[in-house]
Amino acid sequence: QVHLVESGGGLVQAGGSLRLSCAASGDIFTILAMGWYRQAPGKQRELVAVIGTGGDTNYGDSVKGRVAISRDNAKNTVSLQMSSLKPEDTAVYSCYATIRTIHPPYDYWGQGTQVTVSS
Repeated sequence: QVHLVESGGGLVQAGGSLRLSCAASGDIFTILAMGWYRQAPGKQRELVAVIGTGGDTNYGDSVKGRVAISRDNAKNTVSLQMSSLKPEDTAVYSCYATIRTIHPPYDYWGQGTQVTVSS
């Protein structure tokens, strides 16, 4: 079994910063891509950021320049540093990781953490 647990969500004022973290645990052979998606009420889920095994990154257009994703391969963690937050960043943020266990690679998801940005 594999589990992803997020932490770091909460309430922040517009213009503020927040750091989200996600830790993967379980019967992990290899973690491939890791990343974050978000979903606001009434909206489709959208990519926030993704990072590959070599550190290559990709960011959603709505957050480019305001967020930075990083990972610690030794600790099986991925983090998202967000700054200059806007009310429209309010959403449930979910981390995912493409993980190879004894089975072929599969996308595992965390339970999600709420980020609320007040104006």
